[in-house]
Amino acid sequence: MTKPNHQLLVEHIHAAARPLVLSITGGGSGAIAALLEVPGGSATLLEAVVPYSATALRDWLGGPVDHYCSERTARALAMAAFERARFLADGRADNLLGIGATASLASNRPKLGPHRIHVAWQSADTTSVASCELAKGARTRIEEERLASDLILDAIAEACGLAERVTTLAPSETVAQRTRVAPQEWTELVLGERTHLLLPNSVQGESTQLLFPGAFNPLHTAHRRMAKFAAERLGRPVTFELSVANVDKPPLDYLEIADRVAQFVEERVLLTRAPRFIDKSRLAPGCTFVVGSDTIIRIADAKYYAGGIEQRDAAIAALAATGCRFLVFGRVVDSSFCSLASANIPLQLRKLCDEVAETEFREDISSTELRSR
Repeated sequence: MTKPNHQLLVEHIHAAARPLVLSITGGGSGAIAALLEVPGGSATLLEAVVPYSATALRDWLGGPVDHYCSERTARALAMAAFERARFLADGRADNLLGIGATASLASNRPKLGPHRIHVAWQSADTTSVASCELAKGARTRIEEERLASDLILDAIAEACGLAERVTTLAPSETVAQRTRVAPQEWTELVLGERTHLLLPNSVQGESTQLLFPGAFNPLHTAHRRMAKFAAERLGRPVTFELSVANVDKPPLDYLEIADRVAQFVEERVLLTRAPRFIDKSRLAPGCTFVVGSDTIIRIADAKYYAGGIEQRDAAIAALAATGCRFLVFGRVVDSSFCSLASANIPLQLRKLCDEVAETEFREDISSTELRSR
């Protein structure tokens, strides 16, 4: 049963009337019961999901994660939950919350790494995440589960503007928290109320004739070298384009946007809500995209199109109609260097491409490799 102080907190959460979706990877599942044991749960809980297996987590988030228990994964869970809440609320965003939590707790086998919990909450204008490393061996699994549940309830209380908390930590334990309240323009992007935004610190003026799209997770020296080469070759300034929306994954949250934007110092940066190249081309008709051969191969891969080859060819034709082109750099694909010449792509796409030869430029570093380190 819910303890008295927990019951009072949950009563206040229900009274706040902030509908939410709760998404947790297992640890802290007691928070679901705590919300439902107290009358009034229908005012708070729209849905609770527990993507416990690796496959379930990939399905919920729309793709794989670098680490199953991390701050970033908790935030992705919260954003996916927020998007689900919007769907259940017929698209509205006001007053809705998404809660995400992932934990690595005591198990029936020895665990080499730390025991830790990450809990995030997402609203229309705020991303917040709390992380706690537990004193290893100080609690049983059941006790760690209860602590995880308490941290989730506290995160919900914070998101609801409540001051009460129920978590009790050991003297050696602390909660590290990061919160980002978004500028209005970022909120409009994430909610789909605007299509693009040139960052205020970017050089103003014409900025979309040479676009370098990417996740930039992280931005690295090869990106900057590619941009410099492209600018010199085509005689135009490069704009780095970062889409907050993804085809299958939840949108970037506000901490993630801030972290990625902070990597750019003097570069032009365009934030967009344009996950597909056809979307990007409509924002910048006639532009040239700076891409790697791996990207061109994905554009040509029919598996990314619901209608298969026919829909792929239609999308390529639509790209051609916008007057856009691609400047293609060779990349290592499946352990082998792949140039535009060796890429297996349809002729109509190849006609839109200009190649940077391996003798002119080659840099094998990748963001995926850097993250894995």
